[in-house]
Amino acid sequence: MAGQTVSMKEPVCLIENDSDGKLHVVRSALDILHQIDQHVVVVAVVGLYRTGKSYLMNKLAGKSKGFALGATIQSKTKGIWMWCVPHPVKRDHTLVLLDTEGLGDVEKGDEKNDNWIFSLAVLLSSTLVYNSMGTIDNNALEKLHYVTELTEHIKVKSNQQDEEASTEYLRYFPSFVWTVRDFTLSLVADGKSITANQYLENALKLKTGSSRKDQEYNLPRSCLRNYFSPRWCFVFERPANSEKMMNMEDLTDDDLEPLFVQQAKTFCDHIFTKAKPKSLKHGLRVTGRLLGNLAETYVSAIRSGQIPCLDNAVVALALIENSSAIERAKAYYQKEMAQWVAYPTETQEELSEVHGLVEKEAVAIFINSSFKDEDQKYQLELMKVLQEEYEKICERNYKESQQACETKIKCIFAPLEEKINDGSYMTPGGYKEYCNNMKLATSEYRSEGGRGVKAEEVLKEYLETKASIGQAILSADKSLTDAEQRVEAEQARREALEQVTRALAKHLAVKEWLKADKQRTYEENINQLMEKMEKDSRQAMAEHERVLQAKLKEQSDLLQQGFSDKAKQMQREIDDLKDMKKQEEENKPSFMSNALDTIGTAATMILPGIIPKVGGMALKFISRLF
Repeated sequence: MAGQTVSMKEPVCLIENDSDGKLHVVRSALDILHQIDQHVVVVAVVGLYRTGKSYLMNKLAGKSKGFALGATIQSKTKGIWMWCVPHPVKRDHTLVLLDTEGLGDVEKGDEKNDNWIFSLAVLLSSTLVYNSMGTIDNNALEKLHYVTELTEHIKVKSNQQDEEASTEYLRYFPSFVWTVRDFTLSLVADGKSITANQYLENALKLKTGSSRKDQEYNLPRSCLRNYFSPRWCFVFERPANSEKMMNMEDLTDDDLEPLFVQQAKTFCDHIFTKAKPKSLKHGLRVTGRLLGNLAETYVSAIRSGQIPCLDNAVVALALIENSSAIERAKAYYQKEMAQWVAYPTETQEELSEVHGLVEKEAVAIFINSSFKDEDQKYQLELMKVLQEEYEKICERNYKESQQACETKIKCIFAPLEEKINDGSYMTPGGYKEYCNNMKLATSEYRSEGGRGVKAEEVLKEYLETKASIGQAILSADKSLTDAEQRVEAEQARREALEQVTRALAKHLAVKEWLKADKQRTYEENINQLMEKMEKDSRQAMAEHERVLQAKLKEQSDLLQQGFSDKAKQMQREIDDLKDMKKQEEENKPSFMSNALDTIGTAATMILPGIIPKVGGMALKFISRLF
């Protein structure tokens, strides 16, 4: 089921400064994000002020105007601005563009604010674009000192004492793209042509010395190498002459240098195809709504003077999102059932079929939104909530059927009631007339639609009220002999028993459908849970493999560049990653089986009468994983 998205005509401010200088999240921007159920690809651009960041973001949005470009030496963008558009390549995804306040604005002179803006861009994005002018030299890397201070502004665990291993940051941090504007050099090294990516990696090579100067030189390079993977680089020539650049917002591609236009297109194509959806640890995918909650969680921590903690943010989001997922699933169920159920339904089967279809989608809404639902606590709560809602609907269906049947009986049997009241049947031959009229009325009642599931039960109750009257009419009919009266009385008892049997059969049929509904509910939840666990497992393993491959590549580069000691130190991280992967694979079958056992056992209390089939289903599921 494709999620909802929005297509904004222009950007809005997502994070700005209060009058007291503290950052806060803008409510109207959050309202937009909360409408987006799709997974989001979040691209944030950071860099020194007046380096042309906003132009690239407008190109990604497919517009020439939107994010303020500016033509003066003043920074135009304040805080973090957001633009959400349907992703041009990834179906059922939303592209969220974040344009950040220019770093190093001399008028603002707030280094602390710059650090938080940079940190928030890292925390919220799946791809971070760093925009600079000229070349990637030591001066450019020194200006990117914000990356060396990330561990002072972001921590992974709440009990973090020392600097976290880079492995943990790699799990959370985005991919990195360095865009170099007004690039005038030739991409040549040692007499050979190189790519822009090779140009970046050459610039990030470390010095082998151990002096303080060498350490200061290596620090920003080590941080970029350790925290961000994969990394790419794009270079752009100057787009136009100085006179044209003064009116950049009004220029078309025809007014710009052809090579620059092609370079911009190559950059956009790369972002559209290579930038991945935003995810959290273990590959948990982020929706627009989750992104808004993330922004609130991080900014709230910053406002309170704390350091944003990534693991704590995930726990907080799980509480918010799982509770919200239950409410959204419940709201969907209520809305759809109200739309599709016409009371009273002719049969319980008809109501059960609608319930089954709507419940399946409601469970999917929850499953697609929930994460870190440990012990399936929230899914079990959803099962309970939907069962209660269904029971309310069934109860209303019974009452509506009762009322409809009583109304029809009152109308159809009215002539018979009149004859009873005026004594028409208390004459010779009156009993047979009474029986014929009763059969005709009963037949007419059963031929009527709109009676619902209580039709035979209500008829039984009505006929029972007439049993004594029928007996009185029979006793008063002097045209019948004693023997004939005994025959008629026996026939009346048989017919009454048949009606009781008919009503009981309908009642049992309803109970069987309700029992089948519970079993279907249980199995639908199990099936969707298994699919989610399989998906989550594959995403977690993919993330694990990404981090492992990044470490192996970094180790290889260190060895090639003569840093054998650093490469040996990294081997310990690599071994830990491999051991963790092996342990997760070994524990996965028992973990999955335990999870399914848990929901199966608990479900028997929520849905009494079901037959758990967890063991066999778990084995079948686990066999698919391996």
